[in-house]
Amino acid sequence: MRLTSKRFKEAKNLVQDKLYSIEESIELLKKTATAKFVESSEVHFCLNLNPKYADQQLRATVVLPHGTGKNIRVVAIASADSGLSSTDIGVERIGAEDLIEQINQGYTDFDVLIAEPDMMPKIAKLGRVLGPKGLMPSPKAGTVTKDIKSAVQEFKRGKLEYRVDKTGIVHINFGKVNFTETQLQDNLLTVYKSILQNKPTGVKGKYLKRMYVCSSMGPSIEIDYSVL
Repeated sequence: MRLTSKRFKEAKNLVQDKLYSIEESIELLKKTATAKFVESSEVHFCLNLNPKYADQQLRATVVLPHGTGKNIRVVAIASADSGLSSTDIGVERIGAEDLIEQINQGYTDFDVLIAEPDMMPKIAKLGRVLGPKGLMPSPKAGTVTKDIKSAVQEFKRGKLEYRVDKTGIVHINFGKVNFTETQLQDNLLTVYKSILQNKPTGVKGKYLKRMYVCSSMGPSIEIDYSVL
C-alpha cells in the first residue's frame, strides 16, 4: 500500500474542492510546492481526443515567453560536410553517421534531437530507440530543418514540443516554482492558447474537458478555464 507523506497531506489540505482562477491557482501552486528542491510547474489538459484516429492526434510546439527554467540538452544530426560544430550552434553534441550509431546503441542523454532533412532516411532506423521517449525528429515539431542553428536557439530559449498521450491528456512543464507569479501566468496562458489553436479537426463535441496545474511534487489544482 502506498503511503502519503505528511508533507503532501499538508499541501493537499490547502486545496479546496472548487475551480480556481489562473491567478489563484498560481498563487496556490507556489504555496503547495514544499519539497526540498525547486519543483517544476506542470499543467495537465484533459482533452476530448482519441489519438488512435489520425484526425484526433495533437502534436505541436509552443515558445514560452519566460522559458522553462531548465537547461535544455540539444544534440544535432547533420551531414559530415555541413561544417557545423557544437560550439558554433550551441549543442551538446553534433554528428552524422557516428552519432546515429551511438544513439542506436543506447545514447539518449538529451532532451531534443534536431536533424537535417537529408539525414532523416538514415535516422529512420532509430524509431525503436527514440519513439518511446518522444525524441524522434519531426518537421511538425520543428526538429527537422535545414536551419539547425536557429532551431537550437529556439529550443534553448524555451520552445517546447507537446503531444497528447493515449488517454487524451497533454502534460506540459511551464516553468519553475521560483518564477514570479506573473511569469508563470504568462507561460500558462501561452500554453493554453496553443492548445486551443492546435485543436484537431476530428474533435466532436467539447474539446477541453478539464485543466489542472500542480508542482512536480504537489497536489493538483483545477482551473476554471471558462474565464480565460
